[in-house]
Amino acid sequence: MITVSNLGIQFGKRVLFQDVNLKFTSGNCYGIIGANGAGKSTFLKILSGEKDATTGTFSLGSGERLSVLSQDHFAFDSQTVMDTVLQGHDILWGIMKEKDALYAKEDFSDADGIKASELEEKFAELEGWNAESDAAMLLSGLGIAEDLHYQVMGDISGKQKVRILLARALFGNPDNLLLDEPTNDLDIDTVMWLESYLANCENTVLVVSHDRHFLDSVCTHTVDIDFGKVNMFAGNYSFWYESSQLALRQQQQQNKKAEEKKKELEEFIRRFSANVAKSKQTTSRKKMLEKLNIEEIKPSSRRYPGIIFSPDREPGNKILEVNGLKASIDGKVLFDNVSFNIEKEDKVIFLSKDPRAMTAFFEIINDYIKPDAGTFSWGQTITPAYLPLDNSDYFKDDINLIEWLSQFSDDTSEIYIKGFLGRMLFSGEEVLKNTKVLSGGEKMRCMIARMMMKSANCLVLDSPTNHLDLESIQAFNNTLIQFKGNVLMSSHDHEFIQTVCNRVIELTPNGIIDKIMDYDDYITSEDIKALKEKMYK
Repeated sequence: MITVSNLGIQFGKRVLFQDVNLKFTSGNCYGIIGANGAGKSTFLKILSGEKDATTGTFSLGSGERLSVLSQDHFAFDSQTVMDTVLQGHDILWGIMKEKDALYAKEDFSDADGIKASELEEKFAELEGWNAESDAAMLLSGLGIAEDLHYQVMGDISGKQKVRILLARALFGNPDNLLLDEPTNDLDIDTVMWLESYLANCENTVLVVSHDRHFLDSVCTHTVDIDFGKVNMFAGNYSFWYESSQLALRQQQQQNKKAEEKKKELEEFIRRFSANVAKSKQTTSRKKMLEKLNIEEIKPSSRRYPGIIFSPDREPGNKILEVNGLKASIDGKVLFDNVSFNIEKEDKVIFLSKDPRAMTAFFEIINDYIKPDAGTFSWGQTITPAYLPLDNSDYFKDDINLIEWLSQFSDDTSEIYIKGFLGRMLFSGEEVLKNTKVLSGGEKMRCMIARMMMKSANCLVLDSPTNHLDLESIQAFNNTLIQFKGNVLMSSHDHEFIQTVCNRVIELTPNGIIDKIMDYDDYITSEDIKALKEKMYK
């Protein structure tokens, strides 16, 4: 349990949040959401003791232990993988080191024997004899092979370190667990393992994530940091989003009677509760929604960008034909013998064990690079718009946003350009901001504005949710669901894929797996798993 009392923090005159009074209790998982810069990570850093609050206090339950997912990937480079995980339980680790030091003494005394006996008792109480096997199970569950368990962290790759640090945070069943973006750099199988682990966790968990599917799978509550306030709501992210949008619509309907609004909200709660109970991904162990008072449902004051893609023309019968494409990097084959046709209304998610394969494929079909072999051709009626993984080359000039976006438009009038920037939440003096000082999220919003101006009927998107906040991701997701043209994309966002795509193409060194099917069914199909084993040999 974590109790927060009158907590606040500000930097100079800028107040992130203040007067926060919340209690986080065991058996629940709290998703911390808010726009970029709202203070989500800062809130976790205060609770971890890494950062001091300006006002207020927080406390843990008596005798409880707190564990935090470390963001420093180099802090343990001199340690073995196993020791790094074991150190996650600092009390147990301290006992282990103290025991070792005592037994190593040459002049071991009677007093040392008594002390060692006390330490052995504490060690047994903390299930120290199972510590290494428990740590090994965590590591294996997170995809770290046994032959790496005793290697030095400095020799481990960055993506593997992320998993090891996650195992460190989970080790020893901590009473309170703080996780900041725990799914970053995890593959889908590992994310599913973590979802299952947290969904069955009976301790107190606070998590910051931009992955809506993950938040929906594990969270019983949503904690919203918005305009200097921190509010807690029952339910996962989707419930918070849909209920806040419903409340906002009701607020805008001034003439609607209070009794009608109440019935609409009650029906929404009943409908969503039924969906939660049936969902494969969402735990229903807490019946929070059934007990929810409709007065708790409030409209959000968040601003969502206006992402709207309006194709100039309808696609013809030929969209994209691909024949025998091959690509490699430094002698390693990313994909080979890739042949398929994109049909009308196809919205395709491209997958691969090597994410460089999708980027290489998209760069080939957009004429950024040449393939090792094979051909492709777009239909005469097709206008593609490409959102690349790396957009740094687009932001090298010393110009403002109006000048930047004008480069990509025949109509360079200020009113026209400001209209697109305004949709992407650049207003007032922000449109004169220099492109060299933009954040990653701001650059992505600029690139989306550029795409919207093309009036394309085929969108090619390489990891479109990178650097975006939840509001931008949600707006992007909503418009792609409604988009009348084709979508070809790669993504790590489960919800994005599941709600947008109707076809899966996996690129492998030995051809492709091409299925018209639901993404959830694809990743859980035993037949597909067996086929993938053959294709990646």
